Amino acid sequence: MAIVVQKYGGSSVADVDKIRQVADRVAAAKAAGKDVVVVVSAMGDTTDELLALAKKLTDSPSRRELDMLLSAGERISMALLSMALNARGVPAVSFTGSQSGIVTNDSHTNARIVEVRPFRVQDELERGKVVIVAGYQGVSYKREVTTLGRGGSDTTAVALAAALDAEACEIYSDVEGVYTADPRVVPDAHRLGELGYEEMQELAESGAKVLNAQAVEFAKERGIAIYARATRGGEETVIRKLPPRAPGRVVGVASQTGLVSLCARGGDASTVDALLALLDEHEAEGRQFHLEAPDGAGAVSLVLSLENLHDFPRLRRELAARLAGRVSLREAVGAVSAIGAGINARFENLRRTLDVLAAMGAAVLGASTSSFRISVLVEEGVVPDAVRRLHHALVTEGERPRSPAD
Repeated sequence: MAIVVQKYGGSSVADVDKIRQVADRVAAAKAAGKDVVVVVSAMGDTTDELLALAKKLTDSPSRRELDMLLSAGERISMALLSMALNARGVPAVSFTGSQSGIVTNDSHTNARIVEVRPFRVQDELERGKVVIVAGYQGVSYKREVTTLGRGGSDTTAVALAAALDAEACEIYSDVEGVYTADPRVVPDAHRLGELGYEEMQELAESGAKVLNAQAVEFAKERGIAIYARATRGGEETVIRKLPPRAPGRVVGVASQTGLVSLCARGGDASTVDALLALLDEHEAEGRQFHLEAPDGAGAVSLVLSLENLHDFPRLRRELAARLAGRVSLREAVGAVSAIGAGINARFENLRRTLDVLAAMGAAVLGASTSSFRISVLVEEGVVPDAVRRLHHALVTEGERPRSPAD
């Protein structure tokens, strides 16, 4: 039988009633003749609650012990869903990430999947069972429990789909696919029917929460189509290899808050080297970094997300002790990004972005671009308004048919 991998996020399994609804959907897929593998996240805000418990005990919990703690959330979800299915007469078994053969590197709290050995999963599918897998976690070659970072359950699902040669990877959440912007911020944002891998990856890396960027990268490498759907039903977005779009069209606007900017004034090589060495000590290697535009003094600036920093207060103290007067720190920074294939083929999109920000009086703290993205750093407080205005200027107006006189 054809294999389908379904992933359900924390909002989809937030309580017993929602777990029952997921069980009904899984049972229907099994009744339709599919072999079903289900990847689950922790219930609701369980991961954040567990992290908060750890922080009550220490400001700097061991990354290894954090992995042991945080991986417990998905184990609860997988066991409850398996119970719900068995109660419906649908044979099911739950596995942890390690039991499912998810092998990772040894980077605690932000591991990457390096291999999948799904032998036990395949054995149970052959026995006619639904297999429930705890997302977000795996085991390193050192036999240590690891977690995959925020959104890691998406990566678990895509990796299993590739290893099992599944016909589909379905990602379920509380929204109907991917929108041109966060509909909670931009009420007139609309759903995108399909996206290319590169566009989705840039959206995810720029702050869109529907899919994990590493999962999209994994899917692209292995040619796995991803179907992003709402658990309650409705429309979807398909992420797959697409023919090239007309260059310059903006498909969406995304944003990030909770960023900090580190600026090495004068571009002195020894200062930059010392800054990068300090970030390496904090295992902040390249995650959510953007290069800012250099200033007249040749400053070199990096921006990183507090979400990806294990102990920001300690980093702040060490910056003051080791690089005082050489590296400046700016907190409460945000980023707004416009995404689209060939977005910088012409300067029109960048010009309109800067014009919109100037019209609202927002200071531009820096910018970076790629062939798919324009990102501008601003003060955190202006991010929601900037997203709304940029969406109107670049997406809504960009989709309006132009007359020959335009």
